[in-house]
Amino acid sequence: MKILTKGKYYGEKRLELENKGIILSEYNYDMPKTDWHYHENPYFMYVIDGNIYDINKKRKTTCSSGSLLLHNWNEVHYNTKESDFARGFHVEFERKWYEQKKLDVDLWEGSQVIENPGMHHLLGKIYFEFKCQDKYSELSIDLLLLQLCETSQSKEGELFKKQPPWIEPLKEILHSENTEITSLQFLSDELGVHPVYLSRAIPKYFSTTLGNYIRQQKVKKAMVYLLAPQYSLTEITYLCGFSDQSHFTRTFKSYLGMTPSAYRSKL
Repeated sequence: MKILTKGKYYGEKRLELENKGIILSEYNYDMPKTDWHYHENPYFMYVIDGNIYDINKKRKTTCSSGSLLLHNWNEVHYNTKESDFARGFHVEFERKWYEQKKLDVDLWEGSQVIENPGMHHLLGKIYFEFKCQDKYSELSIDLLLLQLCETSQSKEGELFKKQPPWIEPLKEILHSENTEITSLQFLSDELGVHPVYLSRAIPKYFSTTLGNYIRQQKVKKAMVYLLAPQYSLTEITYLCGFSDQSHFTRTFKSYLGMTPSAYRSKL
């Protein structure tokens, strides 16, 4: 069994930034299959490009572009590359960082795919600062990382919170490109859940309103398309379900703090 020490990943390192117990890195994944291994520190992995499988002793997870995973320090796993090219961004945390920030690393268990679009937005901001690396980036990254960890470990954003069985079918409906959500009654009929209960439960399990979650999901999807230069901003606007480009720009900026064109030009 291989143990990957601080800042080590399988593949070709493109860029790395280490600061105060945090290691940010971008890698090309060039191996068809890695060995079974685990990492010395917990880390987030954001798949920038390509498709990979992440396999542990419990499950096999498909990770396409835009996927966000959390791996804890003791999670044994291996990866396979399912596309000609794959690339990922890592945010790794040393134990001393948790001690300094008074956060509990043991609250994270195993590995988990993160669907919460709000956390994707935070990773998008961190990646932007990682690529930018100007005189403001160090402070920005520190604050964003603290926000990311506090969100994942709070009662509202807890990654491992037990959910009712209709939550996953609801997410499938919300993430579907072919389903038009017309009303709360429509969702009630699809899920077999009373609309009054839905209206009360959705904010609890999504940590936001239904409308805000849908907007967040559209921005999360747009982040992936912006990393692919073959798509124009106009194409991305309609691929992500925005009514027009000005609506796309306003919504994207409200979550990421910059326009889609500014985000793309830096990355």
